[in-house]
Amino acid sequence: MAEKRKSGMITHGIAAQNRKARFDYKILETAEAGLVLKGPEVKSLRLGRATITEAYAAERDGELWLFNAYIPEYQGGVLSRFEPRAARKLLLHRRQIAQFLGAVARDGATLVPLDIHFNARGVAKLTLGLAEGRKKADKRQAIAERDWQRDKARLLRSKGRDY
Repeated sequence: MAEKRKSGMITHGIAAQNRKARFDYKILETAEAGLVLKGPEVKSLRLGRATITEAYAAERDGELWLFNAYIPEYQGGVLSRFEPRAARKLLLHRRQIAQFLGAVARDGATLVPLDIHFNARGVAKLTLGLAEGRKKADKRQAIAERDWQRDKARLLRSKGRDY
């Protein structure tokens, strides 16, 4: 849950989420990565206005970068402007970078950003998932499973009321 101050800014909690990623991909492994951001970008994230549904992570010069994440300009009177869809460097340990890049090269996996959140210390972090794509039949099966779980919960709730 996102905890908010009176100003409406998120102090800790989820700032942006890629909900469709868990449907389109099978998440094999996740890691928490730091983000290199400028001050106005952090302020814009705290307002919860970012979008990462079209974003992806890839390698550039042996480092991981986040591409196509949309963080709109902060409108609070700050003079420094930034590019909303600029590439942003991800901070991970060398071993984690090597592990992710090896899986991408070896297995054809994809690096998908799952969410941007603020930890308990108020630092912006990105949950990065190592994923493999789902086929159309797998998506149908996931929908059927989700619907069954929803119906099962509904039935159990209604049974509990009768007793």
